[in-house]
Amino acid sequence: MRITAGADLHFQKLNEAVKNTVDNEITIDNCIGQRYIGAGVSGKRIVINGTPGNALGAYMNGASIEVYGNAQDAIGDTMNGGSIEVYGNAGDAVGYAMRGGRIYIKGDAGYRVGIHMKAYKEHKPVIVIGGRTGSFLGEYQAGGILIVLGNGLNGQPIIGNFCGTGMHGGEMYLRTNEVPKLLPKQVKAERIEKLENQEVIAIIADYCKKMGYDEEEMLKSSYYRITPDTDNPYKTMYTNN
Repeated sequence: MRITAGADLHFQKLNEAVKNTVDNEITIDNCIGQRYIGAGVSGKRIVINGTPGNALGAYMNGASIEVYGNAQDAIGDTMNGGSIEVYGNAGDAVGYAMRGGRIYIKGDAGYRVGIHMKAYKEHKPVIVIGGRTGSFLGEYQAGGILIVLGNGLNGQPIIGNFCGTGMHGGEMYLRTNEVPKLLPKQVKAERIEKLENQEVIAIIADYCKKMGYDEEEMLKSSYYRITPDTDNPYKTMYTNN
């Protein structure tokens, strides 16, 4: 199925067409900010040419979405499974409350990437950002893996301020030689000269293959691994022990 969106196609009609078609392969051309594309969808592959609006792939249950352009805010909001690949930049709150699947952004992303991201049993969400992110990366992160590769920084820091605020689970990997600034006391930063975590290595290799980055360069770099400090956990701020 092929849909030409454009400025006159309301997002509700577009999403009804995507949901109701029996086709498993869907291409959307000239996408101009239509919201909720792929929300709650499973078992379909959606290719988008243009710029989808907010909440792309929200509550998605196993579909795959490829965006050849930029994307707006709240990509993969409360996503349960599947994959979203954006071959451009993304807005704020990528992977908000994400519970499974993978989100790959080729360029930069905005504020609060991975906020409230969590994992459960075999479900471990993954977000990889090829460029840099804004402030509050991994805010209240409870599980999963966040990776920021820092391509094309042009003198800018790899992340904004207050990385890991409220973080109490999961882990982050930042490809940088400098300790991130303004980290809260409740997280710890460990410098890793060479990646040895095979799960993370496989994720970066898969990302590079899809996004066209040099896998060898990404893997030979040093990283900082950010995790909650178990000696000073955030959970004491919210529960009585």
